[in-house]
Order: sequence, then C-alpha cells, then structure tokens
Amino acid sequence: MRVSVNHCFVKLAAVFCIMVFPSAWLAAGDDGFRMEWSRTVMDGSRTGCVSPSADNVPETVGRVKGRKYFSPRGKVYKGGTAYAVASVVLDAQPVMAPVKKVIGHSPEAMILAAPESALSNLFIDRIMAAVEEKSGRHVDMGIGNFGGIRVDMPEGDILLDDMLSMFPFKNSIVYVALKGKDIRAILEQMAATRIQVLGGVRIEVSDGKLVSATIDGMPIDDGQVYGVATISFLLNGGDNLYVARNAVEVLQYDDVDIIDVMLDYVNGETAAGRDIVYKTDGRVKIL
Repeated sequence: MRVSVNHCFVKLAAVFCIMVFPSAWLAAGDDGFRMEWSRTVMDGSRTGCVSPSADNVPETVGRVKGRKYFSPRGKVYKGGTAYAVASVVLDAQPVMAPVKKVIGHSPEAMILAAPESALSNLFIDRIMAAVEEKSGRHVDMGIGNFGGIRVDMPEGDILLDDMLSMFPFKNSIVYVALKGKDIRAILEQMAATRIQVLGGVRIEVSDGKLVSATIDGMPIDDGQVYGVATISFLLNGGDNLYVARNAVEVLQYDDVDIIDVMLDYVNGETAAGRDIVYKTDGRVKIL
C-alpha cells in the first residue's frame, strides 16, 4: 500500500507555481510504515506564478474575485482547477506572511548535489561550528546527510520559508567522540554505498573503495580519538549510518536543532551586511 500525504495538492499546485516542492509519501513495508520523499518540479507553465514574499502576493500569485482567478500572466480562469487551487493558496497567504519575511540574500543559487556542493558544505561546516561552540570540545570533522537538505538555496532574496523548507526535520546537533578506526569504517561504508555530507575530512574514493582520508592534513590515525559533529538522525541508523556506534562519548543537544543553527548563521550574516555565499573545496574526490 502507498498513501500520498500531500502529493495530490502538489500536483494541483503545479499548474501555477514555480518551485521544487518536497512531496512526502507514507509507504507500508514488511517492517511497518516509513516516510519517503520525492521532488516535483513546478514549471508555472499555465499562469506564470512564482513563489510569493509577504508583500507581493498579487503580482506573483494573482488574485481571485468572485468565481474568477486572475493570473499574473493576465489570463482569467473562471472556475476549474486553477481557480480552486489559487483560492486555497491565496487564502493561506495571510497566515503564511510571517514565514515570507526576507532574511537574507544569495547572489547565486546553491544547488544541492553529491558528493559535494556549496550548500552541503555550508550546512555541515555550520553544524561543526555550532557543536564546537555548544560542547566546548574541539571538533575535527562533521558528518551529515544529503537527505536532510530538502530544497536548494535560491538566487536573490532568501525567505524564512526557504530556510524552513530547506531544513524541515527536527534533528538536534550532537558531539560524538570516535576513534579513527571507527571513522574509517564509516567512510569505507560511504565509499561502498553513498557518500554523505562531510566536513573537516578530505577523502578520495575509487571504484567503491576509500583510497585516502585525512583530517587536518594528516592521515586518520586509527587509535586517535577525534571529535565529530553530527545530527541526532544519524546516530543509530538514519540513512544507514550509525555514527554513535563504538562512541567514546556522545553529547546530544536537544535544545539546538539544525534549523536553529542555519537561521542563526543567515541572520548573523545579514545583520553584518554580508550575502550568503559558499563554495566547494575538493573535500570529496571521486577518482
């Protein structure tokens, strides 16, 4: 059995919105129910709508009067699906106004991509910094997951809604002390399956094998204990990672979620008059 949580609405909204929308599915398997995600690209081909901010709803989404929907492109729809969906979206805008606040600016889009992208690097580097500050421990590396970042960073104005959509899951930050041999085991598993989001460590992978792994310019020492920043989802099986396995120490901060870390960063950069920018640095190389 496969039950759509919001896919029907997503398909309807596709007639007039432009965005990439994470669509949630509830799927039943032998081990019970699990949540699955896919993305639906909405091209706005019928009406020319774009995602609104708090103060430009008529210009970006259009307006409804009586039984007619007046789209931004100028076409008028009398009744039908476009009118029905537009009515729902427009009715929701006053409630959504607080999350449509502009909180930052990005001069170029950051497109999420594996095995490394500017957005994923920004994410894990900020998590590392937050864990180090919160724990008072030195953090050598970070481990995140691509699945925890649901949409790309837009070019131009960044809305609070963009950030909430980017990091929608309630996962807290965690400090984990791990021996080098256990870090190596995690990296070897990634090399054989799927590379996840990494920070502080530089790796090279070839034909599903870990060729090299260095922290602070030095090969990982199997006997040394390293400080690892991660998120609660990955401690015991999320995305098939068990970061807490064999841990020397685990400090979980349930009062600090991923979104808290990312919003603090964006708000801080904006207050300082800086754009939100980041880059790749070759931390993951597939040979």
